[in-house]
Amino acid sequence: MKYDVSLELENKNEEYSFGDVAKQANGSAWLRSGKSVILATVVIDETTIVKENFLPLTVQYIEKTYAAGKIPGGFFKRETKPSDFETLTSRIVDRSLRPLFPTGFAHPTQITIMVFSADAESDLQVLALNAASAALYTSDIDINISVSAVRTAKVDGELVLNPSLSQLKNSSLDLYLSGTKDDLLMIEMRTFGSSTSANSVPEDDLVDIFEKTQELLFDTNAKYEKSFASMKKDIHALDLKHSEINEEMLVYVKENHMSEIKDAMKAMAKSERSTALRSLRKKVIGIHETWDEEELKEVIESAKKEQVRGQILNEKVRADGRALDEVRAISIDTNVLPNAHSSCLFTRGQTQALVVLTMGGVKDAQMFEALTDTGTQNEHFMVHYNFPGFSVGEASPVMGTKRRELGHGNLAKRALEPIINLDGATVRLVSEILESNGSSSMATVCAGYMALRAANIATTDTIAGIAMGMVSEAGNYTILSDIMGLEDHDGDMDFKVTGSKDGITAMQMDIKLGGVSLDILKEALYQAKEGRSHIIDIMLEAQSKIEFNDGVLPCVEVFNIEASYIGEIIGQGGSNIRGMIETYEVAIDIDKKDGKVKITGTNKEGVNGAKQAIEKILNTPKIAKIKYEVGDQYEGTVKKIVDFGAFIELPDGTDGLCHISKISNQRVDKVSDVMSEGDKITVEILEFKGNKISLAKI
Repeated sequence: MKYDVSLELENKNEEYSFGDVAKQANGSAWLRSGKSVILATVVIDETTIVKENFLPLTVQYIEKTYAAGKIPGGFFKRETKPSDFETLTSRIVDRSLRPLFPTGFAHPTQITIMVFSADAESDLQVLALNAASAALYTSDIDINISVSAVRTAKVDGELVLNPSLSQLKNSSLDLYLSGTKDDLLMIEMRTFGSSTSANSVPEDDLVDIFEKTQELLFDTNAKYEKSFASMKKDIHALDLKHSEINEEMLVYVKENHMSEIKDAMKAMAKSERSTALRSLRKKVIGIHETWDEEELKEVIESAKKEQVRGQILNEKVRADGRALDEVRAISIDTNVLPNAHSSCLFTRGQTQALVVLTMGGVKDAQMFEALTDTGTQNEHFMVHYNFPGFSVGEASPVMGTKRRELGHGNLAKRALEPIINLDGATVRLVSEILESNGSSSMATVCAGYMALRAANIATTDTIAGIAMGMVSEAGNYTILSDIMGLEDHDGDMDFKVTGSKDGITAMQMDIKLGGVSLDILKEALYQAKEGRSHIIDIMLEAQSKIEFNDGVLPCVEVFNIEASYIGEIIGQGGSNIRGMIETYEVAIDIDKKDGKVKITGTNKEGVNGAKQAIEKILNTPKIAKIKYEVGDQYEGTVKKIVDFGAFIELPDGTDGLCHISKISNQRVDKVSDVMSEGDKITVEILEFKGNKISLAKI
């Protein structure tokens, strides 16, 4: 492969080839970094212009197992549906590149990113965006801005820009920044906690990290644009869809119906607002029968958007009358589901999330395998987010998990994971969005934390989430706390921040403008902290009133023992541990490597009873082991009778088997006919088979 561009970047090299493969695409870029090779292509349907008012962009990131020298596992030996990592990576690329397209761009556009080769140290999410941006920048589409990504880790207290995957595994921070040479476009961030610390990042520290990362991001994009300039194809002019507002209609609506539009804005629910605006449209059409209803719809929408933005920017008044930094009213009800392990119904304004928690054991974990993993991994903490149509008043069927649902669940997981130490247990949180008017993912974070506490799961800090927004025009901007759907739709930024009162555990930012400055971002961070603290105070009050679902909620005891006692706890053929499991109705897991014992049951008394039984064994002084020889005779105790003989406990606690044929000189049909458990009998050592002793009754 001939490479047209070779770049020396922070902690890595990137080589690009343009036009050698996928030549029929509008743009393509073949990227090699280390032993990883990615192809990104851009294709446009030039003959179609969609009627709907949105950018018809689709991004697909695709991994093939051959890239890491593997054959797909399972019954089917062909890649099927996208993995979670593929879907989340597709979303990251989409959210980073979408702001580049000009207003009115309505041609269906497909960006496809394929991983052909992958090494164990390459950051495929960073390379995917860089390759896609290079393909778009050098294509025949009139987009002349480069976008790239920089990931930042914190290893042993030191910042590492563009870390290897090995470094990222040992990091306390994972920050993914994408942007142009002038502005930030998208942020994904998470922290990694320990058993004693939530490891949230204070706002001041985070701003410093942003500054250092942003500097490299801007410099990298400048290098890309300079290096790729000569590779650009001739621009192919495309028609843009210009939305020309009918001035006659607009003037009429503003002069005669703005009060009705303002009333519609106060109807916070999307369905109610849509009904009010539709009624207004029918009313106007009834007066002006010759007017086109679709044209009038655009006029009313334009007037509504102008009113929303102008009211916020100029009057500092929001549609629902709240102050700019005011959080909507919150109510919290825990354990509303009596037969679930725990649950929380969290309501903030007209957004409502029901989060249900289920506890499980080691075997309940979700198995998965990343492309460069040497084997399967287990996910012990899962957050699944569901967004049914009825939550926004839509008559839509419940289908499979969508990209948005997967992304929101992943954000909530990243927010809560740093504050829990499951110690081998498995926890699944399911968020059912029952009503949505903005920021349902942040409601999931708050309700998810409360569900953890309602299950009596220890946390190292209290975590809440808040969605911030912004309206900006001609250098004038206003930042909003706890945005509702209307402000998200007509605003310029969606900035979700989760964390404690002291710092941030996760965040996600999307910008609808060309970018956002670090000064605005800093202001939004501190305003989010105030809102988050307010929400946490309400959550702490609700936490003090939690009543557990006793009898349903599993009780768990975890403790360590000396490895030398494990055999005695398990007993001959597992007899001891089986007896405890049956007697106390519990599950007992013993890690033979480190001596960790985990007892789980729905009854606290049963769990305590099993623990006491194990402690009794631990507290019983050990008898010195006897060195047995063939032919030796000892008095033993009949410990257990089975069909084929009896297990005899010898003086030092060692068990031996007396086969039914060795119990008497005469034929014995049933062992229980000649002895009972607890009997004292004299036996002779016949032979040793590994660790097993064969005995004969004398």
